[in-house]
Amino acid sequence: MVIESVATAVLLIGTGRAGVAGLKHCSEPADRVPTGALPPMLVRRPPGFEVSEPRDRLIGVGEPTTGPTNVPNDPATRRSPASDGRLTSLYPRHTASGAKFAEFGGWQMPLEYAGGGVLAEHAAVRERVGLFDVGHLGKITVTGPGALEHVDRCLTNALGRIADGRAQYTLCCDEARGGVLDDLIVYRRSAKDLLLVPNAANAARVARELSAGAPDGVFVTDRHADLGVLAVQGPLADQVMQALGLPCDLRYMGFAQTGWGGGDVTVCRTGYTGERGFELLPDADLAPDLWDALLTAVIDRGGLPCGLGARDTLRTEMGYPLHGHELSEDITPVEAGLDWAVGWDKPAFRGRRALVEQRRRGPRRRARGLLALDRGVLRPDLPVFANGVSVGTTTSGTFSPTLRRGIALALLDAAVQDGDEAVVRVRGREIRCTVVSPPFVGSRPF
Repeated sequence: MVIESVATAVLLIGTGRAGVAGLKHCSEPADRVPTGALPPMLVRRPPGFEVSEPRDRLIGVGEPTTGPTNVPNDPATRRSPASDGRLTSLYPRHTASGAKFAEFGGWQMPLEYAGGGVLAEHAAVRERVGLFDVGHLGKITVTGPGALEHVDRCLTNALGRIADGRAQYTLCCDEARGGVLDDLIVYRRSAKDLLLVPNAANAARVARELSAGAPDGVFVTDRHADLGVLAVQGPLADQVMQALGLPCDLRYMGFAQTGWGGGDVTVCRTGYTGERGFELLPDADLAPDLWDALLTAVIDRGGLPCGLGARDTLRTEMGYPLHGHELSEDITPVEAGLDWAVGWDKPAFRGRRALVEQRRRGPRRRARGLLALDRGVLRPDLPVFANGVSVGTTTSGTFSPTLRRGIALALLDAAVQDGDEAVVRVRGREIRCTVVSPPFVGSRPF
């Protein structure tokens, strides 16, 4: 399914200046994921390879660090002495696997693993299967009579479009101008019981927004420390789930509550990679055992544990937005191309008046993709020109392991069209690009 500003990029090789699922993690929109064949994978790291710096769930602040393996049991107090980042209950597993760490939304999370690396982990997800820990994502419950109606008045998408047992991608917007405070997933368990998964750095703010004006009897509860989040992604994801006896016959964006290992797990057919996959929310104390069992099944099928560096390259190839980059308080859903995540017929949601007016007038800028024609790695926060005139800025950029060329997401003047040629200035040189509509590669999330 969000993030605060970051000054320094975490890069896999070298350093450089960069530009937040919610997932977070955000799941693939069903109407924006065409199928298609994928080119062969590049399995060697090219010179100058970098990952764009997500400000929450993808790339964090500062150089990757490692920490101790003796982690306190309480996730609410578990912290790394190397930074002030919180640690998920899987931290000892990641250190044992030789993970490199970076801070994501205040949490120390694996960036890549020894024996893998971003390109190999990326290829594993596209070709076989990968396993991610995204337990830093927020978890909020809204319960009580009127819970669904209250959330529906706060967030953009229409919960009336889905039934119990379904999940929905939605946005929390600013009332004044409709800028995006966060993007998140809502799990509709019943009209009186909803689970929300916002981005790590924005979870507290989303909780405050939902608490404000909540009617009597509606309770907004922070459950960040109570649940883990694991993601099994790739063409062989169903086999991994079957090996553990977990449900895999779910419709896209459907979820089920199940038992495993003496605890409860929510299994949802969602992901942030463009591949078929599942996101699992186990009880926090169950997460380590579930990780171990899933990882065994993944490795048995030629897969790998995957860090959030690969998650970034995968989502960028799909054109999926990341808060703090493609979404922010200064970027609206209309500008970001997320009109489909807005319930325009609803009588009320936060930011409605501003967004309806912007939609009527038409935005002055729109989200686009850039496919490099020249060699070079595109990064966030780079100026974009067309015919010598400034037309916008890149919001994310990386080397595409699938296409073997630079790609970027950008916010460009509305007059710029697909097929136009643009130039991105990178450290004193110009890289020619074609303007495209993402995704850059085919996807298979269904």
